[in-house]
Amino acid sequence: MSRVLTGIQSSGKPHLGNLLGAILPAIELAEKQSEPAYLFIADLHALTVIRDAETLRENTYAVAATWLAAGLDPEKHVFFRQSDVPEVCELAWYLGCLTPYPMLANAHSFKEKSGHLAEVSAGLFTYPVLMAADILLYQTDLVPVGKDQKQHLEITRDIAGAFNRAYGEVFKLPEGIYREEVMILPGIDGRKMSKSYGNTLDPLGDLNELYKRVKRIVTDAKPLDAPKDPENCTIFKLYSVVAPPEAVENMRERYLSGGYGYGQAKEALYEALVQRFSAEREAYHRWISDKPALEAILQKGAEKARAEAHKTLSRVRQKVGVQGALSSIFS
Repeated sequence: MSRVLTGIQSSGKPHLGNLLGAILPAIELAEKQSEPAYLFIADLHALTVIRDAETLRENTYAVAATWLAAGLDPEKHVFFRQSDVPEVCELAWYLGCLTPYPMLANAHSFKEKSGHLAEVSAGLFTYPVLMAADILLYQTDLVPVGKDQKQHLEITRDIAGAFNRAYGEVFKLPEGIYREEVMILPGIDGRKMSKSYGNTLDPLGDLNELYKRVKRIVTDAKPLDAPKDPENCTIFKLYSVVAPPEAVENMRERYLSGGYGYGQAKEALYEALVQRFSAEREAYHRWISDKPALEAILQKGAEKARAEAHKTLSRVRQKVGVQGALSSIFS
């Protein structure tokens, strides 16, 4: 049996790239396993970028509603909010005590901002340690991650190995699952689609806003009659991942033949987004309008997650020589 775990930060509302590149593949992978997957909302990680409590809460509910709208079955899998499992913070401390400074200094989450150290918090610097605790706490076997997180997973394996060598075997060494076929989706400005760039498309939200953002996609200045290069066009790249194959091929031919404008392509992309996610959009709005139902699901998932976390943390405490009242929590 293999246990799958993955998390999505609540640093913003999930966008098209999150849906196609992380959430839907994770649910598909989870359904193939013989035991429940652990799928969580990483609200503690989001604190490295969010300073407003209400924003964090609303983002967390938006992420929860998106997972459920995408087809996650919370009865079959363990779906929870990271901060509802305080054991992860305690484990992060134990792991951090075995993590050398150079390992964290070389992590890309730190190096990206190392030129502006005044902007680097202790939370950002130790981000990989908390991520390691997220994974190791539940004795995870498989972690589906993007290529940009490969280094952090390797750090997790290194930290787990260091703990096992120091105190005896406690942690499994998780394996990463890297979906090579998933492209990094471009945003409306041509850069990687990212909440931090503000260039995302939200196919589950307000359709008027979606239409406006599709219309803002940056293109070159080729006139209507001129042939166009589909491989270097943001509109076509996005269309190719949401439209049926025959429709994609038809747009490709129109691009190459000329007489087909970017305005027409944007209309086609908008319609494809509306159609592709119609069922998920309806489910999302149903969930996001019922916060008590979302909260109940997250709390139920947290109870399951804490029961598993308790097993691991009890072993860790015994190994490192820490005494306390943890054993009474689940008595």
